[in-house]
Amino acid sequence: MRRLTVIFYDLLLLIALLFVATAVLLPLNAGEAFTDQQFFFPIYLLLVSFFFYAWFWTHGGQTLGLRAWKIKVLTLDMKPISWKQALLRFITAIISWSFFGLGFLWILIDKNQRSWHDHLSQTAVFFDTQDTHH
Repeated sequence: MRRLTVIFYDLLLLIALLFVATAVLLPLNAGEAFTDQQFFFPIYLLLVSFFFYAWFWTHGGQTLGLRAWKIKVLTLDMKPISWKQALLRFITAIISWSFFGLGFLWILIDKNQRSWHDHLSQTAVFFDTQDTHH
């Protein structure tokens, strides 16, 4: 349940950031809405999303949502993750969602409660120091 709450918290922050990122680009598009033919816009938003998560993950292991719930994303030996791991984690999380969240639901059957993106990126979610499970 804590993980779902973190996802919701961070999603609210990400949506706000994407609004700002869009506002920054609007003057370059004559203030008009972006069209389907402007393929760079969704790529831009995807990159903004990646840098949002990756920056927090690689600098302390906590987005604001993770910090609120005292959770960290770290390597398996509890060190900060690399940018490569952040990229693998981000891409695999998108794939997990595209399979109806199956990659996230995997934590329910995994003995270490790790998702697909945890496994592929060799990272794990760690709860505060009183909780040794990950």
